[in-house]
Amino acid sequence: MAEIGYVEILFRLCLAGFLGGIIGMERERQSHPAGLRTHMLVSLGSALIMLVSSMALRGPGGSPVGDPGRIAAQVVSGIGFLGAGTIMRQGNTIRGLTTAASLWVVAGIGLAAGAGFYFGALSTTAVMWMTLSVLIRIESHRGAAKNRKKLTVRAEDRPGLIGEVGSITGALGVNIQRIDLKEDPDIDGDLRFVILRLDLELPGELKPEQLVAELSNIKGLVSISC
Repeated sequence: MAEIGYVEILFRLCLAGFLGGIIGMERERQSHPAGLRTHMLVSLGSALIMLVSSMALRGPGGSPVGDPGRIAAQVVSGIGFLGAGTIMRQGNTIRGLTTAASLWVVAGIGLAAGAGFYFGALSTTAVMWMTLSVLIRIESHRGAAKNRKKLTVRAEDRPGLIGEVGSITGALGVNIQRIDLKEDPDIDGDLRFVILRLDLELPGELKPEQLVAELSNIKGLVSISC
């Protein structure tokens, strides 16, 4: 293997960062926590490790001393810890799996760019971008066909609120996909409020207006929108 020049090294690093940035921008556009900088750094670091493993483990004549792939192989396992940090469990819903998978693939793109496998790096980036940007629209259409709705409830912060919401939706046959709860900064004297955001899948015969009417009877309700 011929010695890699400084220009080639710089090109591979820049290509890795650029390709990772393309995926990062798409994830950032969809408001995911791991965005542009994270994906660029993962891809850039993977490319650097591949360059180190292919260049540092060579003798004076350019012949390999040891297995150059051993250092690069640790990226595959090491990126798993970073990906695990993006996965969150909320009730029965697990979020962040796609982001973790995108970081893992971006690490592979960086390794390919660092190894000089440009076709593999470019084609994987293209396919991955199409998967993240095009397929999400297909999933959105499927969600619309399943009568999925987003519900926002602002109510007094009190014990049993979520349980009451769950009881009402369960009695109507509504499937709760996800619940986000955050404290409302507005305070009215001693009263504190919370905001519930729910992703729901309604049965075909149930109209959103019926659901809102049932939930309007919740004690301490301030506002509700669907």
